[in-house]
Amino acid sequence: MSKKGIYRMPAEWEPQKSTWIAWPHNKKDWPGKFEQIPIIFSKIVAEISKVQSVNILAKDKSDFKKAQIFLNIFKAKIKNIKIIICKTDRAWTRDFLPIFIKDKKKRNVLSKWEFNGWAKYKNFVNDNKAYLRISKFKKNKIIRPKYNKKKIVLEGGSIDVNGKGYLLTTMQCLLSKVQQRNKGFNKDDYNQIFKKYFGVRKVIWLNKGIYGDDTHGHIDDIARFISKNKIFIATENNKKDINFKNLKENMKIIKKFKKESKERFQIIPIPMPKPKFIDGIRLPASYLNFYIANKVVLVPSFNDSKDKVVLKIFKKYFKNRRIIQIDSSILVWGFGTIHCLTQQEPI
Repeated sequence: MSKKGIYRMPAEWEPQKSTWIAWPHNKKDWPGKFEQIPIIFSKIVAEISKVQSVNILAKDKSDFKKAQIFLNIFKAKIKNIKIIICKTDRAWTRDFLPIFIKDKKKRNVLSKWEFNGWAKYKNFVNDNKAYLRISKFKKNKIIRPKYNKKKIVLEGGSIDVNGKGYLLTTMQCLLSKVQQRNKGFNKDDYNQIFKKYFGVRKVIWLNKGIYGDDTHGHIDDIARFISKNKIFIATENNKKDINFKNLKENMKIIKKFKKESKERFQIIPIPMPKPKFIDGIRLPASYLNFYIANKVVLVPSFNDSKDKVVLKIFKKYFKNRRIIQIDSSILVWGFGTIHCLTQQEPI
């Protein structure tokens, strides 16, 4: 691949103007546990609002008022928060909101990819249309990426970039016929798409995500760039665990890529928490679903012995940001945590 595309997707650690979040309302995403979810969202918003602006999508006036009440209780910085009434189906903005990219003049552009409920759920129409409401508040140009005249289904949680030409993703999510996003697309097709719209010159294709992930292999549970040449990657040491084989293979792939490309990537293993279950269902609990904001990093915790181990690793590699752990033991019952419910808008 040649080095340049038409646009560039900034890395998450680059300066942010705001964070986009949707106020939770879909009780089916957290059956029997929903009453705790607005509390967790409020804690997340409160922490982010102390360092930057937060835009919240509320489905109606009732939720608008609920959000105001909760955010005041949890001492969010209200002057940094804007609540916008916008119908949504779910709260996972990472996957259905536009991805902010930069044009050649470094202006923000909203890239609106198609969203189809992860090719799993049928109620996604409001999520797929949410960009229309956002476009009334953001005067940036909106593009709807196409490839061979076809619209492209792509979720923000399925990719991760370093802003310098590299992108992480999984074959399970983008190439599988299970929960198929784009019929007939192959690696080369995606390579061309990522080059054009994200400024990517090399794609690191890991194999599979973790068990229990209803997106079928999102990268933001297993591997993340934390700087242009450092990658956090999930590891499982228990050979009997269902994730052991796949995570070991991903590590092998990334080490091989590093060796063959001669890139000076530093690979940092992040342990998985012990298996987490609710109502007998194995959940996709992972420390990799963290969110990097301007002065803080919000990291999921799971009342697990590995929480402290992981906190030390994050503090070591994010020396200029405060690490804030958010108890996600109940949040993950919705099959996602902090990264899944945030979408950054760069400056």
